[in-house]
Amino acid sequence: MSRSVEFYFDFGSPAAYIAYTQLPRIAAEAGAALVWKPMLLGGVFQATGNRSPVEIPAKGPYVMADLQRCARRLGIAFEHNPHFPINTLLLMRGATALQLREPGRFGDYVAAVFRAIWVDGRNMNDPATVGAVLQQAGFDAPTILALTQEQAVKDRLKAVTQEAVARGVFGAPTMFVGDQMFWGQDRLDFVKEALTSTK
Repeated sequence: MSRSVEFYFDFGSPAAYIAYTQLPRIAAEAGAALVWKPMLLGGVFQATGNRSPVEIPAKGPYVMADLQRCARRLGIAFEHNPHFPINTLLLMRGATALQLREPGRFGDYVAAVFRAIWVDGRNMNDPATVGAVLQQAGFDAPTILALTQEQAVKDRLKAVTQEAVARGVFGAPTMFVGDQMFWGQDRLDFVKEALTSTK
């Protein structure tokens, strides 16, 4: 499969959650591979001087209302998490660990974590809650949590985050089709067009 879309994401981004619900279908319809790139959004913000739009008083309420509109139009479940912002370091290490050690379970992990945050409103800042969510999703939570402490996992997450910054990423979600970069859940039509034009 020569065509692909690279998806840089962080679980703490509601826009990344919305993009996640659509990208597998978009890639499949285009006959393209979806390349998952878990990164640490906090690291990207630190490196680029960016910050979450919800931290800007005049912008935050609008952004959340707009995300709700997006979700309604797409027919997907979405609720603002009352524990937002979420410290996603542990969660993103978990995603990276699954990619490295159990790639066959990566999709189940991503689905469970995104749902816990942006549908069920769970407090994923709390390691005990993270463990409970993973157990409910059929994972051995202690094993996953142990994997997040492996140096190879930490190094990989750091490397992908640095790679993202080097490519011009400043927020999540960010998608690449070849050298074309697209930021935001509201740019998926452009992703689709780019995939089609490469046929």
